[in-house]
Amino acid sequence: MAIELNQPALRNARALVRDGKVVKDERDDWSEAAPTADEENAFIEREGWTEYSHWHLGIDKGENRETKQAYSFPFGDFRKVHRSGVISGESRAGQHDHTEIRDALKDLLDLIDAEE
Repeated sequence: MAIELNQPALRNARALVRDGKVVKDERDDWSEAAPTADEENAFIEREGWTEYSHWHLGIDKGENRETKQAYSFPFGDFRKVHRSGVISGESRAGQHDHTEIRDALKDLLDLIDAEE
């Protein structure tokens, strides 16, 4: 499993933050804010796999891109970036030595926190 930084997702996240589409919640809120499997399935059905991929900073290019297994490190609810999702992802990326993803999430968190 070779998870890489998903550059289109990072561009999407940055654009959303610049547009003010952010929920400034706390770390522990992610368990409630993260999309459910049913919400993910409905989004994929409505918007397709490419749009789904744009909400995940990790991509495993060894997996079929039309499966959820290919995507990791979600950061939002398909409408807005959640600060809690960014914090949670940064922590997980650091724990699993995904340095590039961790650093991108830290930069995204800094961008969110600078937008006051």
